[in-house]
Amino acid sequence: MSNLIKITKELKSLANKPQAVVLQRFFKTGKGQYGEGDIFLGIKVPLTRKIALKYLSLDFKDISSLLKSKIHEFRLAALFILVAQYQKTEDRKVKAKIVSFYLRNTKYINNWDLVDLSVAKILGDYLILEEKKIKILSTLAKSKNLWERRMAMVATYAFIQKGRAEEALDLAKKLLHDNHDLIHKAVGWMLREVGKRTDKKKLKSFLDEHIKNMPRTALRYAIERLSAVEREYYLNKK
Repeated sequence: MSNLIKITKELKSLANKPQAVVLQRFFKTGKGQYGEGDIFLGIKVPLTRKIALKYLSLDFKDISSLLKSKIHEFRLAALFILVAQYQKTEDRKVKAKIVSFYLRNTKYINNWDLVDLSVAKILGDYLILEEKKIKILSTLAKSKNLWERRMAMVATYAFIQKGRAEEALDLAKKLLHDNHDLIHKAVGWMLREVGKRTDKKKLKSFLDEHIKNMPRTALRYAIERLSAVEREYYLNKK
């Protein structure tokens, strides 16, 4: 029995129908919603990760099969495997191949948790190593694909974790007027992390400059870690 068959059987054996119903609602899988058609087995994320890490020997062909599945946890497991393979190797060429594979398959990385649990650890980290390729983020930010735009913003978390704010602030400006709430949340989230992990002054400077044009959702996320007085100030200024 191949490892691809083994992992799919193991994940299916852990299906939890009541939990699946909850997740289908939570991830907006109804008609016309952003996750339309996504199918859940109802497996919690830590357990999906635990199963995925048993199958790190899967090659791109098998990982591709998982990514193309309509079952959400199959796609998530594929991404956990890719993240682990990327982090395990020190070979830049191998990392580049993983990043290339990731970018070729963005159409299957099509819900916010799939993006958030993978993009900074793969693409974000790689762009720190290969800064000459940073324009990839600008290209993704201009995409008509909602999830590629979110990838651009969330990938900057890798830079923020290194104490660098400029990349996140630049992408936040580019995506500030996006028309989707999930991008507003991503922008606000990364701005919050800039204030938390790099320099609160940089966050406040960004807010002072852009407060009038910021979507309220992005603003609320961005100011979560500020003091009550500061939060009230920016909400009133908005």
